[in-house]
Amino acid sequence: MTSSLKLFLVLVITGLSFNSQAQLNIGSRIENKVTNLVDNHIDQGIDKGLDGVENGVKKDNNNSQSQPQEEQDKKQPNVGETIGQDVKPGGQQEKPSMQTYSKYDFIPGEKVLFFDDLSETSVGDFPANWNTNASGEVVTNNLYPGKWFRMTGSGCVSLDEGMKLPDNYTIEYDVISNPVEEGNTAHEFGFYLYSAENPKDLSEGGAVPGLKGGIKMSFGYRGTYSAYNEEGYTIDGVKDDATMEPGKKYRLSFWVQKTRLRVYLDQVKIFDLPKVFKPGFQANMMRFELWESTNPMITNFRIAAGLPDMRNKLLTEGKLVSYGIYFDVNKDVVKPESYGTLKGITDVLKENPTVRVKIVGHTDSDGSDAANLDLSKRRGASVKNEMVKSFGIDASRLESDGMGESKPVAPNDTPSNKAMNRRVEFIKF
Repeated sequence: MTSSLKLFLVLVITGLSFNSQAQLNIGSRIENKVTNLVDNHIDQGIDKGLDGVENGVKKDNNNSQSQPQEEQDKKQPNVGETIGQDVKPGGQQEKPSMQTYSKYDFIPGEKVLFFDDLSETSVGDFPANWNTNASGEVVTNNLYPGKWFRMTGSGCVSLDEGMKLPDNYTIEYDVISNPVEEGNTAHEFGFYLYSAENPKDLSEGGAVPGLKGGIKMSFGYRGTYSAYNEEGYTIDGVKDDATMEPGKKYRLSFWVQKTRLRVYLDQVKIFDLPKVFKPGFQANMMRFELWESTNPMITNFRIAAGLPDMRNKLLTEGKLVSYGIYFDVNKDVVKPESYGTLKGITDVLKENPTVRVKIVGHTDSDGSDAANLDLSKRRGASVKNEMVKSFGIDASRLESDGMGESKPVAPNDTPSNKAMNRRVEFIKF
């Protein structure tokens, strides 16, 4: 055998040995990579599962507070986007449309009597406008932006000074039913309207507060009501299908017109009680009743008086100021719960086809002048577009504009006054 042939055979044998070893090494490395990849996915799945199970509310930590607001907005869904809603292709969740509120006839009161979005209360503090014989604090949460008042313990929470309410008024607030124990299917909280001798006395009347009558309502896994007067209970009822899913945001709205009470859960009217109050009855107290089953959270609590006379103000006076058109903070998309107000306005326009109006948005003074001016203009345009798209008003009859914070109707010094400055005006021209 020649030296050249020997050298060739050595190289072949060495190469085969090297290739076999390399294949073994590559196979081993692939197996390790696959194992690591599977482990990572399992870890991520566990983390996501734990995040989903955690229903408790977390306070702001230093890391979240130090992030730019734009980044926090990206991480948090907008109000109205909740677990349990349909998911569109691409991961976008289905928001409720204006048309889903087509039977929603609620119209908020015209004059703001009280408003609290908790903006002036620090996280961890008990809000100054409220009183309790239980407990509570202002918190943030990982699903819905803004500050929320979480009520805890067993007892009640009420407005600190009570309130002398007129014959006609509305109450609205966003609420989350937050069960104390995960999986609790009997979670509920109470909301009472009544006439108290002393609004400061949270124990007055015990389980039946107020000496001149009222109504006790509960919400959560069902809706209930029990009305009473000086002589005892008068009417009661249960609506088992008026349910709140744990951890999901809802809007509760109450509309009192003398003896009549209507209650809405989001866009659905769940109670309509035409003779629930005696003639002349005047509520001066409202409170949340807390039991051991849930720690409810509320925000954007609003009380307003009087039903706006849309026809007279728009046709005779030439200007209608509306507080019943809602937007999320710093957003220009008209929220579906504005349906009742917009329908009332567009009905007037349909009955008077020659009337043309300018829609003007206004803001409070929070933020820069330029940003508020831009936001108000976008909101005015958004209302116009909604009136055209959802209510069939000819676009040639409408103009839109915005004045930002330049035309306040109240000092920008309290949440209630700021709420009065956030408005949409319809001006006949």
